[in-house]
Amino acid sequence: MFPRRLIIAAAALALVAAPARAQTAPITVDPAWVAAHQAFLAGDALRGRGSATHDETVAAAYVAAQFQGFGLQPAPGMDGFTQTAAVIRTTPSGNASLSIGGVTLSQRDGLGLLSGGATAMRDRVEVATGDDPAALPTAGIVMIAPPEGPAVGSWINAAFGKGSRLVILRETATLGEAVSRASPGRPGFALAGAEPRSSRTLVVVPAAIYDRMTAMAGTGAVWEPGPAQVEETVTTNAVGWLPGTDPDAGVILIAAHLDHLGVRADGTIMHGANDDASGTTAVLELARALSSGEPHRRGILFVAYGSEEIGGLGSSWFGDHPPVPLSEIVANLAIEMIGAQDPRMPAGVMMMTGFDRSNFGAALRDQGALIAPDLYPEQNFFERSDNYQLALRGVVAHTISGWAVTPTYHSVEDTNANLDIPFMTRAIQSLVEPLRWLASSDFVPEWAPGGRPEQR
Repeated sequence: MFPRRLIIAAAALALVAAPARAQTAPITVDPAWVAAHQAFLAGDALRGRGSATHDETVAAAYVAAQFQGFGLQPAPGMDGFTQTAAVIRTTPSGNASLSIGGVTLSQRDGLGLLSGGATAMRDRVEVATGDDPAALPTAGIVMIAPPEGPAVGSWINAAFGKGSRLVILRETATLGEAVSRASPGRPGFALAGAEPRSSRTLVVVPAAIYDRMTAMAGTGAVWEPGPAQVEETVTTNAVGWLPGTDPDAGVILIAAHLDHLGVRADGTIMHGANDDASGTTAVLELARALSSGEPHRRGILFVAYGSEEIGGLGSSWFGDHPPVPLSEIVANLAIEMIGAQDPRMPAGVMMMTGFDRSNFGAALRDQGALIAPDLYPEQNFFERSDNYQLALRGVVAHTISGWAVTPTYHSVEDTNANLDIPFMTRAIQSLVEPLRWLASSDFVPEWAPGGRPEQR
């Protein structure tokens, strides 16, 4: 029997295409190519491409090999097609505690930790009122009594989107079940030398104790994580460069994240076919298409980020260590979850997060891209994908998605069997000529007044 690493390497080499520079006409995206990328990226061999794992590294190596096969070059200042960053993994002990006023609750006494938890916190606390997640108060620590059922996600996303570092939820039946499935000490992650992303902590408090804590909210809250185990690992970005003919014309960045949730404690593979093998496949096929034919005025960077699922670490590293100055990047198009059609959208159309924040989306749509405004502003999707790290640094950056609220999100059902390959193919194809236009034009996307996000 061949070693697993040889099987993976053989699969990667088998799918590397001949250099596309030999093409004399624009490529028509083939559903067979789309399916082939998906079969490898979201297949069992890559075990769900867990963030900052060896499986993520193999996925990045596959993408890098494809870039090289298409005739792309290493990005300026790079001697290869991958960019690595050290990641610190901090695993709590399972003995964290939360104190508000004179009320203290530990994990041993019923405090449920759903995510994060590795960083101590002391801050003021606000209690959410009303029934609109968009009206949540802005505070470092926020308490929420959410409705029963999946709508709780809107509240959590809104709170973190407004900069909260600790979200305290009143227990419901659904949340109680989630706590029972959760590990008592989930790891938190950070780029080496940075604050752990685990500072974004989500906890569940039994209803009666939650009600006592809300009465003491004005006194502030203290989160103590207890002792923790600290380890170092690596995350990997794959980066390909298509030079332009005019060094003063600027650069376009086309990106997706290549990691997913890996393997659960019970051995179940979380394949992540839609999230975000589909976006990585789109980046690959756009690289194939845009590297064919005549060169463009603008250079194009194609990037597949690692470690999005643990806090956007790959895109954050890229934003701090770009191979070209960020001031030269005229626009960033990120692609995430284009594997299914949103039933609320017109047939074949994707959504763009933060559409009205700039004129980028409208310009692409005018050139034939099948995109429309975000239907779910309350979900804060603009802040929840890799575009955000670039947007915070001033680059006009948005994400396009298919069905952003698909029921398969972060579930074991996110497999290749549940993808709509024809939809994916049409979606990718619709971006080719608009991006070719952008790479050859003088158009520079601009933020709308108030559209650029601010660093918190």
